[in-house]
Amino acid sequence: MNSESAATIIRHFRSRGLRRWMPGLDLLSRYDRALFSKDLAAGLALTALLAPVGMGYAEAAGLSAIYGLYATIIPLLAYAIFGPSRILVLGPDSALTALIAATVLPLAAGDPQHAAALAAMLAVISGILCVMAGLARFGFVTDLLSKPIRHGYMNGIALTLLIGQLPKVFGFSVESSSFLQSSIKLAHGVLNGRVNWTACAIGLSCLAVIFGTKRWAPRLPGVLFAVVGATLAVWLFDLSAQAQIQTVGALPQGLPSFGFPSVTVEEFKTLLAGAVAIALVSITDMSVLSRIYALRGSYYVDDNQELVALGIANLASGFFHGFSVSSSASRTPVAESAGSKTQMTGVVGALCIALLLIFAPRLMIHLPTAALGAVVISACSSIVEISTVRRLYYHRRGEFYLSMICFLGVATLGVIQGIFIAVGLALCVFIWRAWRPYCAVLGRVDGMKGYHDITRHPEARRIPGLVLFRWDAPLFFANAEFFREQALRAVSSAPTATRWIVVAAEPVTDVDITAADVLAELVEELHKAGIELCFAQMKGPVKDHLKRYGLFARLGMENFYPTIGQAVDHYLIKHQVEWRDWEEDKNRADATVW
Repeated sequence: MNSESAATIIRHFRSRGLRRWMPGLDLLSRYDRALFSKDLAAGLALTALLAPVGMGYAEAAGLSAIYGLYATIIPLLAYAIFGPSRILVLGPDSALTALIAATVLPLAAGDPQHAAALAAMLAVISGILCVMAGLARFGFVTDLLSKPIRHGYMNGIALTLLIGQLPKVFGFSVESSSFLQSSIKLAHGVLNGRVNWTACAIGLSCLAVIFGTKRWAPRLPGVLFAVVGATLAVWLFDLSAQAQIQTVGALPQGLPSFGFPSVTVEEFKTLLAGAVAIALVSITDMSVLSRIYALRGSYYVDDNQELVALGIANLASGFFHGFSVSSSASRTPVAESAGSKTQMTGVVGALCIALLLIFAPRLMIHLPTAALGAVVISACSSIVEISTVRRLYYHRRGEFYLSMICFLGVATLGVIQGIFIAVGLALCVFIWRAWRPYCAVLGRVDGMKGYHDITRHPEARRIPGLVLFRWDAPLFFANAEFFREQALRAVSSAPTATRWIVVAAEPVTDVDITAADVLAELVEELHKAGIELCFAQMKGPVKDHLKRYGLFARLGMENFYPTIGQAVDHYLIKHQVEWRDWEEDKNRADATVW
């Protein structure tokens, strides 16, 4: 760790008062004017991407394009004050767009003003949830979704957005509430000749420019070139009149005003479920991206402060007619590559868009919606995970199936249902692994130190009358009975009559009261059969638990051994068992257990 990152960590823990909750104030007090030129240049480069992407995501969410700019300006300013990360960019996000549309559009019933109010309230609710999660120090919830499940969910989101934006690229519109309906109506529109070939040419050309620059000239603003080129084509050839090309039109002049979105109680209840899904997705994405850039920059980021900052950014967005936002995996790299050093880059970008709305709102009057659809489709490519899913198929077939179930859940049932399917799958996997952990019977293998799993080493030899049983998990109420069953099975399947069973307890990090009672029952059951239960390598804190439960005294202190080798030695001496490898084992009593 370098001196700068160490100083950042120390400064974080010493911060108190407003500077603890508003890192932007600490930044201003230490801001080096020499950095401003770099942040200014990065902010100007970032603006070229912020405006078209923000409007495109608003259109994808079923809202007017102007709300995408509102949801860009306000969150950038809010995060610059409350956000702990140096260069993280917040704004409308592809992962949230489908969630917003699925939650808001069915309630809006075709009313664009009401849809905007619903989306703003959705941002307020999700913001409150994020702030509460941060204050409660729930930063760890970001680890709830495993990568395979998250990839399946994001692939489903990408496919949903792709199908939702293709009609715009083809020059017509469809109304639907699900992926299947969108797919069917898209196919009907194409087959029934509704394709506007001029709009299609514009959309495909924009995609070619965006992907081409990304492939061969990644430092160039391909999105800006595509949007400006499409706008000029519509203006020069009057395509809106000649070819009926749909355009964004003039934007409302001025900045958004403060206001509290108004919804009914029933609408609030429906929005709450969507807000939970949005909060979970945005928290997960933001935490991952924040960690990546913190590691790159060698500085410390407080996960819980990130949640608070994310929540405040969403609250601010909702109160100023925006919608839910998250960290951007497409705009943050642009800021980094442009030389961004601090959150002043986001401030510059926000101010540039604000100036656009104040002085040049008619600049977008000829911008075709086909170009915005192409921008959203190109953004989907950043969240698609094909190679990772292929890797899962070859190396972790079970996790591949989980990823595909999540993907199909999003595609067939909807994005809201998909996120809860993802959470449910994550919890089920966690519970199953804790409920049915791996366990093994150990034996000696020629030429190898220690004692090894006999299923992996069938040639391993076992000591007559002794069962060495390893349990690879904490013991708690959900798996205690399974432990008992597996221990008894190990005893009953032993090649010789069992006198001792020694539990290799190094992986056991906890024993709760329910598991302790099951252990007591197992001791009695084994005692009646003339079998003694012992433990080896048990950690001190776990022994302390057993002492409080009264089980330590009941088993006897002599039945707890520091190593498996010492337990084996004691068994061989006590029962006068002659085993040809005994002398070798005595020399390796403290050998590592594999």
